[in-house]
Amino acid sequence: MKNILVSVFLLAAVPFPPSPTVKPPEHPPAIIASENLFIITIDGFRWQEIFNGADSALLFNENYTAGTEYMKMMYWSADAEERRRKLLPFFWNVLSAKGQLYGNRKFDNRVNNANSYSISYPGYNEIFTGTADPGITSNDKKGNPNLNVLEFLNGKPFFKGRVAAFSSWDVFPYILNQERNDLPVNSGYNKDRPGESPAQQMIGKVEETAVYNKTATRYDELTFLTATEYIKEHRPRVAFIGLGETDEFAHDGRYDLYLEQAAKTDKMIAGLWHWVQTTPGYKNNTTFLITTDHGRGSKRSKWSSHGGFIRGSSQTWLALIGPGIKASGEIREDQQLYQVQLAQTIAALLGEEFVSKDIAPAISLR
Repeated sequence: MKNILVSVFLLAAVPFPPSPTVKPPEHPPAIIASENLFIITIDGFRWQEIFNGADSALLFNENYTAGTEYMKMMYWSADAEERRRKLLPFFWNVLSAKGQLYGNRKFDNRVNNANSYSISYPGYNEIFTGTADPGITSNDKKGNPNLNVLEFLNGKPFFKGRVAAFSSWDVFPYILNQERNDLPVNSGYNKDRPGESPAQQMIGKVEETAVYNKTATRYDELTFLTATEYIKEHRPRVAFIGLGETDEFAHDGRYDLYLEQAAKTDKMIAGLWHWVQTTPGYKNNTTFLITTDHGRGSKRSKWSSHGGFIRGSSQTWLALIGPGIKASGEIREDQQLYQVQLAQTIAALLGEEFVSKDIAPAISLR
């Protein structure tokens, strides 16, 4: 379950510093648009594991890692580059060779939340609306008042009816304000499935009859299967897939399951990329944007948590691959990016400009 570490009352009482101002670049971002875009989020997955692989302080500690010896054989190496390839082979064999990765703080390449809370709803609001709304302070199921880039795109003739969202966490209908815009949002254990294909209906039956622990977060494999079946059937131009189990396992303090879920996620993304690159209409015409909603505590004792009072919680990362993305690999330049820039970047990757109040500028891709 998503943990809110402090109450709204406490957050309101503490004088947080103002959210950082993101200045427009001196030159407009050189983004070559593609016709299709898949946005994938891996909830609460740290930059430390993205760029360094398994963390020895957690992997070797039986308080966090059950079956330590097995997990070492699977994911450990003394060499950081080999270690991260073991954990995330698609990221480091394919994406790094043909795309771009931002957020390795070893090289002072930084990606951060602009919001002060570093929890999920504020983070996803930032990603999709391009605003760090100080009024969004919790994960409560309240409709988002801010226009999001998915509904903006769905209002364009070229995208109308070809935008869809899928998420493991059941708060996304509120984050994307489905009630206002009628976006197709398949979220959590959702029984409302009009117009589904036979394969999607079968996945729904599995959810209803074979899944007993029906928490706020659906199993990522079910979310991913639902999304890919829809993509194959309906051929959307823009699809969002929000995966959540990395965050759930981290909150449980299970570093072993957190790593295993990250490895499964990497494999799922690899499978989707392979399908895209072998399917007419998507092949060489589709961009993937992959990121997270927040970081986690950077200290060993705090790694399972996140929030405004926990150091490291605002530290995130970003990965992109597609026909308009230069193959720059791991970006090793001193740079500061913010999640709030992603909404305009999403629009730019599709050749659009997101018109909204106080929108942050797009990222200047390398």
